[in-house]
Order: sequence, then C-alpha cells, then structure tokens
Amino acid sequence: MPIPPLPRPLADSKLPRVRAALEDAELGRFDAAQYRDLAEHPLLPWIEYAALRRDIDTVAPERAQAFLTRWRGQAAAATFRDAWIAASARRKDWPSVLAAWDPQIKSVALRCSELDARQQLGRADAQWTRDAQAIWRSTGKSLPDACDSPMAALSAQGGLTPDLRWERIDLGAAEWQPGVMRVAARGLPADQATLANDYASFVDSPNERALTWPKTDRSREIASHGLAKLGKSSPSSAEAMLPRFADALGLSEAQRGRVLYQVALWTVASYEPESARRLNAVPASAFDERLHEWRVREAMSRSDWPAARSAIEKMGTKQRGESRWTYFAARLDELAGRKTDADRQYREAANKPEFHGFLAADRLGRPYALCPWLPETPKAAQQAIARDPAMVRAMALFQIERTGWAAREWDDALTRFNDEQRRIAVEVAQGNGWFDRAVFALGRSPDELRLYGLRFPLHHEATIRREAERNRLDPAWVAAEIRAESVFYPRARSSADAMGLMQVLPATGAGVASRLGLPWAGSDSLFDPDINIAIGTAYLRELMDKYGGLPYQVIAGYNAGPSPLSRWQSQRAGMDPDFWIETISYKETREYVARVLAFSVLYDWRLNGDALAVSDRMRGRLDGPRKRFECPTPAATPTAPPATTVGSRPRSRSQR
Repeated sequence: MPIPPLPRPLADSKLPRVRAALEDAELGRFDAAQYRDLAEHPLLPWIEYAALRRDIDTVAPERAQAFLTRWRGQAAAATFRDAWIAASARRKDWPSVLAAWDPQIKSVALRCSELDARQQLGRADAQWTRDAQAIWRSTGKSLPDACDSPMAALSAQGGLTPDLRWERIDLGAAEWQPGVMRVAARGLPADQATLANDYASFVDSPNERALTWPKTDRSREIASHGLAKLGKSSPSSAEAMLPRFADALGLSEAQRGRVLYQVALWTVASYEPESARRLNAVPASAFDERLHEWRVREAMSRSDWPAARSAIEKMGTKQRGESRWTYFAARLDELAGRKTDADRQYREAANKPEFHGFLAADRLGRPYALCPWLPETPKAAQQAIARDPAMVRAMALFQIERTGWAAREWDDALTRFNDEQRRIAVEVAQGNGWFDRAVFALGRSPDELRLYGLRFPLHHEATIRREAERNRLDPAWVAAEIRAESVFYPRARSSADAMGLMQVLPATGAGVASRLGLPWAGSDSLFDPDINIAIGTAYLRELMDKYGGLPYQVIAGYNAGPSPLSRWQSQRAGMDPDFWIETISYKETREYVARVLAFSVLYDWRLNGDALAVSDRMRGRLDGPRKRFECPTPAATPTAPPATTVGSRPRSRSQR
C-alpha cells in the first residue's frame, strides 16, 4: 500500500544569506545596507529581532515599539514582545511595559511585571488588586522574582488578608514548600505567625511539636502533607511516626492514606522487601492509577501471579481496558489454566496496534491489527498550506537550524488551521525534513493515530539497511531507535549532550569510532546522519554481544545505562521478557522499551510490508515466521479502509 508522496520544499536560494545576516545581527555587526537583497525576505522580521535582542537593554523604546507595530501578529513580534517587557521591567521603564502589553500573555513573571508597571504608574485600582490576588493564590510554589514588588505592594495596601495568607500557606503545604509557607506567614498576627512557622518547620522536617497543635482540620492536613513528604525520602521514618500523629491529631482515612501512599510508592519503586506489606496498608480510597500499576508490578516482580491478577481486578474499568493490562490479565489467566478467559482477553488486546496488542496477537497466532489511513491530499491544498506566510517562515527557519523560532511560527500557523489543514501542515513539514511535527501535531482524534505514514517517517533508508546488515541487526529496530530518539532530526541534541539521529554521547561515539576505525572528526561528526547511524548501530551490536543478544535488555540499557541494566538483570534473571519489561523500575525506560519494540513492528511494515513477530524480535530471533497485518474491523469514519490484509510494501521516502 503506497504512502502518498510528500510535497517538496519550496526552494529559497537566499537562505545562506539569511543565515549570515542572523549571525551578523547576533554579533552586533549587522548592516542593513549590506543586506538590501533581504529587504523583502519572509525572514526579515527575525533578522531584525536578532539585532534588537542582542542590544535589548539599550534599545530605544521608539525603535522597539516600531518593530512591534510593524510585525504585529507575527511570531517574531510576539517573541520580541516577551523579551522587551522583561527588559523594560528590569530598567523600570514602566510606560514601555504597558505599551507592549498583551492580555493574552500567560507568563506569571511577565504578568507580575505588568502589575508592577500599573502600580508604579498609579493605576493600582480595584482590578489591580484582584489581578494580584489571583496570582498570589494561583500556586503553592514560589513565584518568580518579578512578583516580589507587586506582592509587597499588595501587602502594603492591605490586599493580603490573613485568610489569603492562610490560603497560600495551605497551598504551600500541599506542594511541600515550607519556604513559601514562611513567606506567606510574615504578615500574619504574631500568634498566627508562630503557628504558621511551626507548620512550615514540620513540612520541612517532622517533629514532635505537632503533637500539641490545635486539633483543627488545617493541622491535620499539614501534618499529613509533612509526613507524606517524609515518606518520599524516608518511608520507614514516615511509617513509624504516622500512628502517633494520627492519634494525637485525629487524622482522617484520607489524610492517613496520603502518607501511606507515599510510603508505599517510594518503597515499591525499588521493590524493597516491605513493598507488599506497605501497599496493603494503603486504604483503597487512596489508590490511584499509578499505585494500582505498582501493585501489579510488585506482585509480578515476585512471580506471585495470583496476587498480580487480583491487583489488576482492583483497577478501574478504564485502566483495566488499556491494552497493557488486558494483555497481562490474559497472560495471568493463561498461567492459571483459564484458557477461555485468556483467549477472550487476548482477542480484545490484539485489536490495538500497540506493543501489548502485538504480544496478544502473537499468543493467539493472529495477524497484527493495523488500519492505516492514507488520505490523498490534492496538490493545490498542499500548496496553499505550504504558502501560508507563517508556514513559509517556519520551514525556512527549520532549514537554517533555528528550530526554536521555527516552532514559534509553526504554533502560530496551527492556531488558524482546522484539522485537515493541520494534517496537511504535517505533510508539508515532512516534505521539508521536519519529521517531529507529526509527534506534536497529530493524535487529537483516533483517525489521526492511523496516519502511520506521517507518524512513522522513514529517512536514510539505504544507510539504515546497510549498517544494520553490517552489524547483524534488524533494520526495523534501527529505524525504531531513531524514531524514539530524535524523530529523524540529524542535529538533535539532548540536555545530556547526546547527539544526532541515534542520540549518541560524544565519548561513546569517539570510543566506538576508534575501536572500529570509523570516521571521527570530533563530536560534530555525530550530526552527520551516515556517521551517526554507523556508530549507533555498531554500539547496539556491542551491547548485544555484551548482554547476551537479548534486544529487549539492550534497549533498556541503551536508555538507562549499564548499571541499572545490570541490576535489573540480576534481580529478575530468567523472567519472561514481557514480565521483565513491565517490572523495570524506571518509568521512562519501561515505556521506552515497549515503545521501541512497537515502533520496530511498524517500521518492519514500512520497510517490508509484513513483520517479524515481536515475541521473536525482542529475543533476538530474526529467522522466525513473518506476520501479516490486517484491519480487523472497519473504523468509524468514511475514510477507513475495509477489513482487509495490509500487506504490500509501502513506498519509501528515503530518496526524497
């Protein structure tokens, strides 16, 4: 089933000039006369923005306001406006703050700057008081520094009543923020301030003074928050202290449950010996989806299959209906010899094209469920979206690697697009090599999840196939890793300095390149797609050889590192892969392993039209039988394909 072709990017021969102009602007050497040829270029607002942003603390208000007026409604103006308001507030140029203000601004820091400007200019009226009070009571966490002045003014004019101060103290306790509580207590009457500060001290570090607190609901709430906070760092201490405070203050079941929840959660997250007992101590009313899941995992980690099955039954209907828990309910029923019940639940899970749905289909020996939606977009519709001014700017900015600015333009364009236009915008973005827009822009409806051609782009196919073959790996796995790590953006860089398509750390890249004689000219080599894929696949091969050739464990190690992987291997040696994956203690890694394995199935479909069974794939068996794809039931929209086999190889985009 061929994937419809993507639109080609609009050619722009002046982008190298734009890049040079931006660099000059950011270095303070931009000369408009030198770049007269860019006077009509769509990215001129961003060139001007770069020059203004560099000198923002000395820019004349008239020049700034002229820029905002000239480019009103564009992302460059909105981006500059935020920076200009902050800079004007630092200079105490209050008229400039108000001249640039837009009521749509959500930033709390900027909202406080606007409040400060109004107050400094004598506009602290009743509405000002209501606006300032709304910020005061909006969160229990610390407010930005820009809020210090307006909050002090609010206090000075009597706008922070004791009730409002106690409201914020309560919010601070719920957020485990004793510092916020102490600041809020400063304007209370002396006796109230003493109690409030004692409350803050308890949240900071529980102490026996709380045994003599007044037996009010506020005392009980704050005691439970303080003990819950302690439960995260020291579950044993919180559990030991709870009975005394519960008896002395008369904590309710909900308040006791709040503490016991944290005690259990931070015990079971490491599968400590007290996990089962502490989970059972949590009142049923305190359980949420997160703790329900941990109760199942804890039982699985001990191979207590009846307890795990019972824990699934205690979940809510919606949670039990997820493919993950439907599959495990079936798996546990199968282990208990209840084949009829197991098969019924496997059939239910197998209708979902997700990791656990694929596992369920394997247990039944059924084809994989896949109902791709492959709409054919008229060329005129694609061209209309591609020529939208904000989209033109977004694509051009992406091409010159200004991805943050490109995203601002993209978001601006999407505010005006309907669902069909949004889908077409993703097609346009992918035609320009900007593949991650599908991840962020699609999925608002079930049908959009069926846009597999957009959601699972395929680029650099020849390199993926070549390096996978060289390293005796499944190319679908390599493509899945790239999709999970970078969504095919070759210049991706993480906060941990992992780089490129497969998010390789420079030290790892240098080591692999040295061992294998691969090209290496420093860390920037990792931004070269061919080098990155060569090094990334070679590293996967090294991990496969080191960890016994089990891809599901290698995927976990690729995400979490060798030390956690060694710990998980020793803790649950010999456990079946599906249970082993589900009992990984790190949520990020647990979800990552399942995601990469599911992506591998979908990339097998993209590469070959059928797929290796995921049950074989995760064990490293590449010679098993191939699985077909079928759409089991017609979807609910007229665009849905009929129930049919989805078997022909999709056309590759790798040469576009």
